[in-house]
Amino acid sequence: MKSSKPIASLSLDLDNKWSYMKTHGDPGWESFPSYLDVLVPRVLRFLVDRSLTITFFVVGQDAALAKNHDALRAIAAAGHELGNHSFTHEPWLHLFSKDRIQQELAQTEQAIEAVTGRRPVGFRGPGFSFSDTTLQVLIERGYVYDASSLPTWIGPLARAYYFMTSSFARDESEKRRALFGSIKDCFAPLKQHHLCHDAGQLVEIPVTTMPLLRVPIHASYVLYLATFSSTLALLYFRTALALCRLTGVQPSLLLHPLDFLGCDDISELAFFPAMALRSQQKLNLMSEIVSLYCSNYRVVTMREHADSLLPDSKLSSARSRQPRAVL
Repeated sequence: MKSSKPIASLSLDLDNKWSYMKTHGDPGWESFPSYLDVLVPRVLRFLVDRSLTITFFVVGQDAALAKNHDALRAIAAAGHELGNHSFTHEPWLHLFSKDRIQQELAQTEQAIEAVTGRRPVGFRGPGFSFSDTTLQVLIERGYVYDASSLPTWIGPLARAYYFMTSSFARDESEKRRALFGSIKDCFAPLKQHHLCHDAGQLVEIPVTTMPLLRVPIHASYVLYLATFSSTLALLYFRTALALCRLTGVQPSLLLHPLDFLGCDDISELAFFPAMALRSQQKLNLMSEIVSLYCSNYRVVTMREHADSLLPDSKLSSARSRQPRAVL
């Protein structure tokens, strides 16, 4: 018997060490350094202890490298959904041509399917990057949902902090000028909805921000608050969940690798907020965050969340549809 609780989804963007270094402009990313061998077993243990099945958005370049195959197969074998997080993890995806976007999606689909036997039907743009062209390509390739929207006003502030901790040549800075979105994103819908295009439509599942205030609530922000006060951080998250219930928002909570990795695991990413915390501190806090989430909602994958918004006729066709192998 299914729970009477409202549903909510849970996903993790499987950004690897090299992708953070690349976006930050740090040298050495070209050798694709990885922490998946440490991260993935830790996250899978965390999820199995809580009987959770979630969605992992995978970067295609990682799926293409043999050293990451065991980690990705373990995710699939545990029953988790695999989504497309682009091939090169470049947050300026919105600047790409249609052909380049086709290539990003197709390469990632093929790499994930080659390793796990599964082909993704959901997409999240790196850095929440999205465009009308991306929407068109996703629909043409048979995707069921997108999860690239972050309805908040805080993007420009996050971008300013990011530039303060980075050093780029002028052309590289220009690419990143729209990183994390703009003020207008604050007015995007919080609830799941359909995105329409001449090519068709798909379900949009926004990364939930706090109703009314539109400030981020995903785990990385809660952990950052915990560096000042864990009591304050958990109160912040409880308030967000209460407002979601009050306003009828079915939340979609986003996790990141650095929510599970501390300063004792990795030193090169110290510029990220909350990286002063040790891994066990983070795991303790994540346990409380996820426990609060599960106590309020029946937690499902992104695909299940999207299916709940599709009419029965479209649900049937979506389940049988596969993305076309277009390059």
